[in-house]
Order: sequence, then structure tokens, then C-alpha cells
Amino acid sequence: MSPSPFQPEHFQRADDSDDSAFYVEPRLVAHIDDAARAALAAFYRETLRPDSDVLDLMSSYHSHLPEDVTYKSVTGLGMNPVELTENRQLSSHLIHDLNKTPELPFPDASFDACLLAVSAQYLVRPIEVFASIRRVLRPNGCLIVSYSNRLFPTKAVELWQRVGMEDRGRLVSIYCWEAAGFRDVEARDISPAPGVSDPLWVVTARRAET
Repeated sequence: MSPSPFQPEHFQRADDSDDSAFYVEPRLVAHIDDAARAALAAFYRETLRPDSDVLDLMSSYHSHLPEDVTYKSVTGLGMNPVELTENRQLSSHLIHDLNKTPELPFPDASFDACLLAVSAQYLVRPIEVFASIRRVLRPNGCLIVSYSNRLFPTKAVELWQRVGMEDRGRLVSIYCWEAAGFRDVEARDISPAPGVSDPLWVVTARRAET
């Protein structure tokens, strides 16, 4: 087995206090601007089947899914109960701190797709989380990780803040490869109006069929 490319200091944060305290106050905002939200919704429309069971990981007030598509189910996992309750696109939700417990509280092969929208920068144990995502996805299930340039700087990990937008795509791709069991890992820039709107990148991957 090859050694991990990561060291503990890569996932240090300026504020390493309990995340539950940081997220206790609801933030009823979208975290990216309207143009980036529309671009992400359009990408989801092209990629996700309406008959999908979707896991919205690190969910909040918005899931950024297209408003006119009804999916079989959308399960939100996040940190703030008010944000999750106010998210009208969720069919169910639960509170779960991935930085404390990276193992997802779902049976194997529960979902057709997992979304991780503009939140990957806060994971302090990303390889464990991605391995658990692989476990709960069905064979050929889709993982979509999106990110922009916005973040809470005290809670984003050190390595994420050291690198630029393109290298963040490479970093998320490495998370997939290190977790193992993903194929077709690809990062792409889907920014709707470079230099005008928020930038937006996505990393997509699929769970290997075996």
C-alpha cells in the first residue's frame, strides 16, 4: 500500500473548536450567487435522473437542485436543524457531524447520487468520509462535489486554502482515489460568467460496479 499523500497539518484549521457551536446559529443563505446557483442546478438537471434517491451531504438552507424536478427522495445531512427544516427540496433530514463521525448513518447502497455542494473545504477527515460515501452509493452511483471561492476561513482546512481553484479539483479527485472504489473521476470548470459571477467547479465520480 502506498503512503498517504496527506499529513495531519494539512487538515488543521484556525478554529478547531467544536463545529456544533459554530453552526448553532442558522444561516439562511445560499453561499454562492444566483448565477452560480443556476449553473449548479442546470448541471444537476443534466446529471441526475428524476427517479434517483439523492443524498445531500453537508446540506443547509439550499440544495441547489432544479426547482421543477421532483426526485424520488432527497435526504439532507447537515449541522443546523433550522436550515434543514427550511430547505423545501429535502424529503427528510438528519443532524450529523462528519468531522466527529465520518461514517455515514445509512445502510450500504442506499443512494443513487451523493451531492457535496460548496462544503468539501470543511472536512478534516475527507478520505474516511469519501470511503463512506462510496459505501452508501449504489453501483454506478454518482458523486458530485461542487466548490467555489467562498468559505468560512477559520473553519476551512489549511490545505484547501493554500491552493487555487484548479488545484482544489485535483485535491477532491485525490480524495476519491484515496478512498478507492470510484471511477471516472473528473474535475471541470462550469463557471457561468468568469470574472462576473462566483466561480464554480465540479468534480464528478462514479462508484465502481464491483
